[in-house]
Amino acid sequence: MQTPDSPGAARPTSRDVARVAGVSQATVSLVLGDKWRGRVSERTADAVREAARELGYRPNLAARNLRLGRTRTALLVVPALTNEFFARVYTGAATVAARHGFGVVLYPSPDGVGPARDPFASARAALDGIIASSMAADALKAFHGTDLPLVMLDSDPSDAGAAAHVNLDIADGMRQVTAHLLGLGHRRFVHLASAVPSWTFDVRAAALADALGDPADGATVRTVRAPLDVDGARTAAERALTGPGPRPTALICDDDILAAGACKAARRLGLRVPEDVSVTGFDDLALATAVEPELTTVRLPAERIGERGMAALLAVLAGRSPEPGDLPVTLMARDSSGPAPA
Repeated sequence: MQTPDSPGAARPTSRDVARVAGVSQATVSLVLGDKWRGRVSERTADAVREAARELGYRPNLAARNLRLGRTRTALLVVPALTNEFFARVYTGAATVAARHGFGVVLYPSPDGVGPARDPFASARAALDGIIASSMAADALKAFHGTDLPLVMLDSDPSDAGAAAHVNLDIADGMRQVTAHLLGLGHRRFVHLASAVPSWTFDVRAAALADALGDPADGATVRTVRAPLDVDGARTAAERALTGPGPRPTALICDDDILAAGACKAARRLGLRVPEDVSVTGFDDLALATAVEPELTTVRLPAERIGERGMAALLAVLAGRSPEPGDLPVTLMARDSSGPAPA
């Protein structure tokens, strides 16, 4: 017996289902599109579903979506696929998408940061919307001005080019780090800052400056910029720890990769972490607990921001307002921070 999946077999159509069930093609569309309630009887709906099963009929979703003007596909733009944080953002977005019959396509900015090539020349009609995670400011120019809704993650909420914004409370994370270190008696700080020009890193710098701005605390902070890799961070941290003037007692790093480089720099200089210098990170990546001592850092709910981003895009597509409010972040105090040396 030849089945619909047999070589050379004709694919069953909705017309075949209608013939076997004894109904019209319109009724088949209503039942298989789950829009039959109140329009056809449950008995008829059962007959249509049974005929579809008997014939092995599967709707042509591509053609149906083309007629509806929807592909049920979102594009997620990230700076790099090698960063664990963005892998977790994708996991969150894909989980919510799957619950609503959507797919998520990943599009990494080719150089990690900097302008992304415009992917729309061949794929514009195959997308319903875009979710873009934090990256260099110029990287999103190719995506503005399209007719597709854009949801921005971890980005400037004043940017009018996005249909919605989903942000983490980055400023509060930096305030938590600063309060933790001040409470341990630290007053001489170095901010090991990311050299990547990005709104999210600008927020960290501004929050740190505000938190240390009280002259009564007697705190000082010097900014040293570093590329987002361990070796570059190590070199920058060595420079900060051996520069003129009193040695800093704490290095506040913009992310965990920079913090790992800072810890390597301290060891190479014969300094103990945290007895001689404390080090803090940001993100709470897997390496935060893989290094020794384990990193004091700020946990960012990466999967949750992916979930909220996809939910926001679905809301925009449905004409609803996305859920408001920034996602909270949490200080994870571990062994890389301790009392300031006497």
